[in-house]
Amino acid sequence: MTDDAAERLGVAERAATAGSQVAMREFRQGLDVETKSDKTDVVTEADRETQRRIIEIIRDSYPEDAVEHSSTSNRNEFDYAIVGEEEDELKEVPDEGDSWVIDPIDGTNNYVRDLPVWTTSVAAVRDGEPVAAVNACPALGETFVAGSDGTRRNGVEVSVSDRTDPETFAVAPTIWWGFDRRDEYAAICRELLERFADVRRFGSAQVTLGMVAAGSLEGTVTNVDANPWDTVAGVHMVRQAGGTVTDVHGEPWRHDSTGLVASNGTAHDEVLAAVQNLD
Repeated sequence: MTDDAAERLGVAERAATAGSQVAMREFRQGLDVETKSDKTDVVTEADRETQRRIIEIIRDSYPEDAVEHSSTSNRNEFDYAIVGEEEDELKEVPDEGDSWVIDPIDGTNNYVRDLPVWTTSVAAVRDGEPVAAVNACPALGETFVAGSDGTRRNGVEVSVSDRTDPETFAVAPTIWWGFDRRDEYAAICRELLERFADVRRFGSAQVTLGMVAAGSLEGTVTNVDANPWDTVAGVHMVRQAGGTVTDVHGEPWRHDSTGLVASNGTAHDEVLAAVQNLD
């Protein structure tokens, strides 16, 4: 890892930790819950406060990370290259230069239900590819960190599962299907149940990808186009832990790919087939 990439990993870890502390202070404290695009797309003031804290740390550390804003709105000519779920941040990852991808609370539906499966996610990206990633999961007591030399959970290096028999695999569907696509969700679950030992669903794509990286799951799949803040950090962790991540066509996954299929790599084609068979 270059010195700059190592420094960015350190900033990502500080930002994710500080942000997760903000979120943890409000966890199980009776927050007001708002909806965005639909009834299942929820947000709280804790999401917004957490994102602001993360951005504060990134901007203090890397004030030069800015990109020209292409619109003619009232925003500044240059915006910080921060891709974030909440508020008025960028929504797409720039293909050139340094940027950051953040999700203040990935798993907000769990968060508002007092379930501990959620994470604060920060990834440093260069020319469209992650170089460092951190998922801080304070309610679970876990922090995942990945640079260019592996993935660590609470400081201990982890790796993907070494299982090779699909009939022993546990695989999770991830990223939510809207009410108009529940038939696809049902079909994917059926494919997974017919191919693998069991199915899990955790309600946080980033946490799920961390489970694949740590060998607790053999795979996770979706045919839904995922937002970068739900995926970029976790994808980097799976790859650094020795796993494979592709789109639904089997091509290497990018932040703008169609769908996502992550696995331990030993039977990736079988995991991929569970999604491709929908067609």
